[in-house]
Amino acid sequence: MMANGLPGTGFLSGASAQLKQVLESQATELSLDRGQVLFEHGDDGDALFAVVAGAVDITILSVDGRRLALDVMRPGAIFGEIALFDPGPRTATATAAEPTRLLRIRYADVMAQVRRNPDLAVDLIQLAGERMRWMNRQLKEQVFLPLPARLARKVLYLTRDTGDAPAALGLSQAELAEFVGATREAVSKTLSAWRKAGVIRATRGGLEVLDRAALRSLAEPDTI
Repeated sequence: MMANGLPGTGFLSGASAQLKQVLESQATELSLDRGQVLFEHGDDGDALFAVVAGAVDITILSVDGRRLALDVMRPGAIFGEIALFDPGPRTATATAAEPTRLLRIRYADVMAQVRRNPDLAVDLIQLAGERMRWMNRQLKEQVFLPLPARLARKVLYLTRDTGDAPAALGLSQAELAEFVGATREAVSKTLSAWRKAGVIRATRGGLEVLDRAALRSLAEPDTI
């Protein structure tokens, strides 16, 4: 996790030291209140963001008007990176889930650095390719994996590995349904089966993971 600079994980894990230095030198900090929208689906995209503190919900609306949650960005996460390669319309909405501090890097500032040092473009192309592969994997999971596997993967992703201690997740069944593109009823039925098997425990406004190994097994498609 980062302190005052950009993270070295996730999207930037494959970036060269030179590119990381350039990006960090162009970063400016901004703050959001809980519920404040950073950008909306369709807005012009001109910057990427790194979360210093707090959390940001990334969501879209389905054709029938349902809100679908794509991700929760926490400290160390980077989002909006498509704007570094194509400053077009945003593909999702970003909203602060709690008071949040971000680092912002604008496309125009990065391009100015690339024009001074064209070798940086090679690094950016490599990052774009890695991101496309990641997005392709996410799409395949959403299309081909059954609900229990998608839900198990999402719960594992959204909770920390706390060893033998229960890992809490403060999301309602309706919110989890938004994350996996399913109905609340279908998610409720799956969670009920997991509760009976001792994998999770229901809590007020969320759940606790009791058996992380069992959840990992449920997340693997070849065990379903």
